[in-house]
Amino acid sequence: MAKNRTIPFGYCMKNGEITTEPKEVYAVVTIFDEYLKGRSLSEIAKLMQSEKIRYNADSDKWNKNMVKRIIENEKYLGTDKYPQIIDDDTFRLANEKRIRKATTLDLIPDDLQEIRKCTYCTECGHKLSRIGGNSKYEKWDCRNPDCYKFEYRLTDQMIIGAVLNVLNSAIANPSLLELGGEISTYSPTADVIRQQNEINQMTDSSQIDFDRVKAEIFKLAEMKYDCCTYNDSPQKTEELKAMLGNHEQLNTLDIGLFKSCVSKIWISHFCTIEVELINGVRIKNITERVNENEYSTQCNDNPCKSADS
Repeated sequence: MAKNRTIPFGYCMKNGEITTEPKEVYAVVTIFDEYLKGRSLSEIAKLMQSEKIRYNADSDKWNKNMVKRIIENEKYLGTDKYPQIIDDDTFRLANEKRIRKATTLDLIPDDLQEIRKCTYCTECGHKLSRIGGNSKYEKWDCRNPDCYKFEYRLTDQMIIGAVLNVLNSAIANPSLLELGGEISTYSPTADVIRQQNEINQMTDSSQIDFDRVKAEIFKLAEMKYDCCTYNDSPQKTEELKAMLGNHEQLNTLDIGLFKSCVSKIWISHFCTIEVELINGVRIKNITERVNENEYSTQCNDNPCKSADS
């Protein structure tokens, strides 16, 4: 077997000719059969790994991309160099299913694609996954193995509804957008103060080494720069007010407005949907203001209960 898999999985070189490798042929046939039975690429990869089938000479590790490459490989239909391993009907049905699943994922509307890019689990910070393609049985879940799955079905409409509530609340009450803080701050460290004192002593001397003083002043400027912080939240707040101040209430999600106003969506395992705006303000579904610029509400339109109930 070629160490770097220059020969496709299922084949090997013997006496200068490409022939089949029995154990790998069994794996290829199993992959196609299991895929047509409904197993996912990831599940098949785990099956191959559990049966300790080596994809190459160095490792028995498998992943879904390896499985996908095998299903797509037309060499299994047979060529001048490669003996046939998979019959035409099996190959066609498997790849029709693969293309159909890929097409289904592509049919997800643009607004959901944008929401999916910025939706995270509150508990672990991992990006949430949307499962179900374009079917009516879609759901959102945390797939981080170190976290845990949602106990209820979180749907597209639950998330979109929460985002609409937040944007409409901000349109009706612009004070929700306020976030305190100075535009810039300067907090000198002990090293900065020490450097300034040394320069003062040098300039107070009767004999001044101007080149050295100049170098130390430049060093002090760099140190002071490192102590400065800049906060663009006030400008972002003004941008939000300009966009939302005279905006009409939304009946459907305006994806352009969403992309301009929303930075992230945070969803907890207790049905709290929190929208973080571009200036850092977070609003939990609608309107009740609590400490540290946070907002709280119950999950009014959703069938799940809050953490306190």
